[in-house]
Amino acid sequence: MRIALSCLALCSSLLAACASAPSAPSTTAGPVDRALLERQVADTERAFAKTMADRDLAGFSGFLSEETVFFSGPSPLRGKAAVTDWWKRFYDKPAAPFSWRPDRVEALDSGTLALSTGPVFDPAGKCIGRFTSIWRQEAPGVWKIIFDKGGPCEER
Repeated sequence: MRIALSCLALCSSLLAACASAPSAPSTTAGPVDRALLERQVADTERAFAKTMADRDLAGFSGFLSEETVFFSGPSPLRGKAAVTDWWKRFYDKPAAPFSWRPDRVEALDSGTLALSTGPVFDPAGKCIGRFTSIWRQEAPGVWKIIFDKGGPCEER
């Protein structure tokens, strides 16, 4: 009987502790409006690209997650500081050396990650490449880039 009461007391304590512990975010909180999320990411990507046109390195850095990874140089650049430091060369001159715009965005059904992709143009408007970026929603409506990689230009 004592063992049963001790076990009951222990189980009650464990249940109380579990009830007061913070819970993990639910992925079943309701339907996600993917179209809205994809518009948010497309708008965020366009604002990110505008930092190049505006010559705004600090603005560029503001779109990066602290743990971002860019495949820009000979090896992956890891972290916001490393990416910003490497990319400052593109912001040093008065004229932007290239521009980009999204032409496709896809979000996960969970609403936590999205991919954007689109052409990269030289100053004359010729396609010179294609970017692919992965964004993470870090707060409601706040998207930060976590991965970025360029590739060859492809006609669509």
